[in-house]
Amino acid sequence: MYIQKICRFQVGPQVNAKKSDKDAKKSEKKSKNKDSQLILRLDKEERDAFVELCKEMDTSAAREIRGFIRQFLKKNG
Repeated sequence: MYIQKICRFQVGPQVNAKKSDKDAKKSEKKSKNKDSQLILRLDKEERDAFVELCKEMDTSAAREIRGFIRQFLKKNG
């Protein structure tokens, strides 16, 4: 299994003077979004089985992987 990390950097919210306060708040909120990706290479069968099981459990694969990473960091970090 190969792991590759891709980072996206954000300078900050770009607020146009014509935007309303509501639009400005949306822009600020977007800047707090996650700013990097972790790409995993694994067998198609494993991936498909994992995604299907997550659907059956009414969750997403990304949510479960993020949860695993948080638990791992808490335990070992």
